[in-house]
Amino acid sequence: MIRRLLRLFTAPAVQPAGADFVSDPESVRAQVLDQMRDFSVEPYFQIADEKLGLLSVFDDLKYDRADVDMISPAMRKHVVGKLAPLGFRQISGTVLEHAESDMRVHMPKFHALGASPFDITRYTEKRPQDYCLLTPTQVACQYVDHYALDDAVQRIEGLIAKHPINLLKLADYLEGKPKHRAFREVLGHIKLKQRIAVESEPLCRRRSLG
Repeated sequence: MIRRLLRLFTAPAVQPAGADFVSDPESVRAQVLDQMRDFSVEPYFQIADEKLGLLSVFDDLKYDRADVDMISPAMRKHVVGKLAPLGFRQISGTVLEHAESDMRVHMPKFHALGASPFDITRYTEKRPQDYCLLTPTQVACQYVDHYALDDAVQRIEGLIAKHPINLLKLADYLEGKPKHRAFREVLGHIKLKQRIAVESEPLCRRRSLG
């Protein structure tokens, strides 16, 4: 009798149902990223760079130098609509969070009128696992600043095939640093590539989100 009582009180605790299936944030993050990669077939939204943690949302086919380079409410709404089914929730005006994967998507804002698109992420407290949602022009600026010229050009060519950029505005904010001087020399090449892209199917039929 005493032995039975001892076994009763020293029996191992029963684990809650499903406890073995609880995943750590890193594993969940890998699953979420796999789902986000599927946006590559979506015309308006895609991962632009996993290394830099950049997301791009389609802006327009044609630009003017005076156009304001920012995420419009319609662009933001489209992205939120795509990320919500994956588990992202808006926790502030500029941040979406996926709590289980400990991942955030930041939507940086300019801190001054006329600020350079090259500086868009400067004041964003972004962790290694986080992403920034940018306009295509802002993404191109990040490529110029973070990659060697050949790599930057190759990445921008891939970007403009789906998400054209405001080359006039980008050119206006190029500085005297070596990477910027080198990129200025290939602006004509990028301009030609983009013109061909926006005049061709399927891009020529794409319309701005507003």
